[in-house]
Amino acid sequence: MQWSLILLFLMAQCCFIDCQLYQFHYINENKNWTEAQQYCREKHTDLVTVTNMKDMKRLINISAGDQREAWIGLNDQKHGNRTWRWSLPGVEFNESETTWDTNEPNDGGSQVIYQNCVIVNKYLKWTDDQCQTLRHFLCYNETNTTHKYHLIKEEKSWQEAQSYCRENHTDLISGTKQLQDEEVKKLMNSTSDHTYIGLFRDTWRWSDGSSFSFRHWNPIFNNHNPNSGQCAMTKFDGEGRWTNVN
Repeated sequence: MQWSLILLFLMAQCCFIDCQLYQFHYINENKNWTEAQQYCREKHTDLVTVTNMKDMKRLINISAGDQREAWIGLNDQKHGNRTWRWSLPGVEFNESETTWDTNEPNDGGSQVIYQNCVIVNKYLKWTDDQCQTLRHFLCYNETNTTHKYHLIKEEKSWQEAQSYCRENHTDLISGTKQLQDEEVKKLMNSTSDHTYIGLFRDTWRWSDGSSFSFRHWNPIFNNHNPNSGQCAMTKFDGEGRWTNVN
């Protein structure tokens, strides 16, 4: 059984502006995930929900002494349905705005495999794909006023592509509005390769019931085993990457 330090938060809504204030606390007691969840709900609010990279950086900067890991509020529901999400926080998935290719998504058709990530062809039609397949990918940069979209012609898994985009730009391209941009159409018209975008699906849920799509998994995380019942913890190794454990 996995034991670890507990990570939790308190949340207060702002009254006059649209924001949230969080207090993060490290509880130096060894508990499994379920016990940690119960403790946090009884003593505070809940296990931590990480909404974006800003939250993640705040967590990393809070000293946990010599501790190396801590539970967060993310768990993989044993009987949950896979839900489509966009990588970029704040971009909501809308089923009515999808542009799937013919007979997609299909989880590989007759093959018994899970395809939880999405690629596009040069016509920007979507296809589900295994997340470990090495492919080119599209990054979005919100701070670049002249070139917001970048086609990266390096072969990476979806997880590695997400990490690259977040480290060098903002995130993987996310949302139909971004994908319909003329700059993106020109980029994709120049390639014949299927290319990763920021759409993925999983069965992971936050303890407090929120639907935030932000994920910060380690690059070797393999999103191919839904409903595992596993839980997530963050590592205090400088980047705060998450790992999935039983």
